[in-house]
Amino acid sequence: MAEQQKRKRVGQSKAVEYMPGAFRTTLFYNDQSMLCHFRLKKGVRIPLHQHVAVQNGYVVAGRAKFLRKDGESLFVEPGDGYLFKSNEVHGAEVLEDSEWIECFTPMRPEYVDE
Repeated sequence: MAEQQKRKRVGQSKAVEYMPGAFRTTLFYNDQSMLCHFRLKKGVRIPLHQHVAVQNGYVVAGRAKFLRKDGESLFVEPGDGYLFKSNEVHGAEVLEDSEWIECFTPMRPEYVDE
C-alpha cells in the first residue's frame, strides 16, 4: 500500500457519490481497518446487503432507520453509535439529511479511492 498522508479533512478530500444522494469520503485505511465519512440526503434507501467487514459507526447529524433481514429496525439520531457484525444483513432509510462516521474491520477494498 502506498504511503498515506498523516491527516485528511472532510470537505477537502474526495467524496464519491456511490448511489444518488449518498456520498462517501474514505479518510484512512490499512489492511486491518478503514475510516469513512458519509453524507446522505433525506430519502436515500440503502438496500439490504452484507459484507465481511464489521461495521461500527456514529451519527453526527440527522436521523435514519437501520433495517435488518429479520424485519427489525433501529432508529438512530445524533450521538448514537451502532454496530453490524461480519456478514450481518442490514440496510437503511435516511429520514433526514445525515452525516455518519464509520469504521470497517477489516478494510473494504471497494472503498479504496484512487
